[in-house]
Amino acid sequence: MDFYHVINRGVEKRDVFLEEGDFIRFIHDMYVFNDVRSAPNYIVKERQHVRQRKMLVHVHAYCLMKNHYHLLLSPNTENGISAFMQKLNMGYSKYFNDKYERSGVLWQGIFKKIHVTRDAHFMYIPYYIHLNPLDFIHPEWRAGAIKNPGQALAFLREYRWSSHLDYLGVKNFPSVIYPVQLAGVLGNRSQYEREIRDVISSPHLANKSLDIEL
Repeated sequence: MDFYHVINRGVEKRDVFLEEGDFIRFIHDMYVFNDVRSAPNYIVKERQHVRQRKMLVHVHAYCLMKNHYHLLLSPNTENGISAFMQKLNMGYSKYFNDKYERSGVLWQGIFKKIHVTRDAHFMYIPYYIHLNPLDFIHPEWRAGAIKNPGQALAFLREYRWSSHLDYLGVKNFPSVIYPVQLAGVLGNRSQYEREIRDVISSPHLANKSLDIEL
């Protein structure tokens, strides 16, 4: 299975998630648009029974920030990532422009995609993605210089807009992610939490995140 680290930012680095409802809508879109078939109309969909889906991609991890997002994906069909990202970016753009009465492009570009090989950095990418919200309160995490890891981890437990909580065993948006493949890398809840604490407390481990910056 091939893994890809995917990122996109708001045009001119503008914020693309302005309130809680925007985060929820994007996460919902990640589920709805992850299907080889066209997404049904939202109003019609509410009246339908849950239908069988054939996913375009497996979403292994994600994190939404105010002006960008990180996804860890693997294709489930031919050209699955391109098809999924086109639907996701276009669908959310339409929602955002309609809601905020604007026009024009929302994203900086199509998206950036980096093929993740199974090397020493592979195991750190999920942690890197989940640690991004620390930029709000502890940007020094990237240098492994956090003096109070407990406070940082407590903040991450309150940040709903990533798959971090699901890997901690707290059901957040479990239907979006496909955790099976990362289970062997991240281990159980205790192992995952211990490793993420080590990453933000160790300059040696944190510096690995600099090698996977996009």
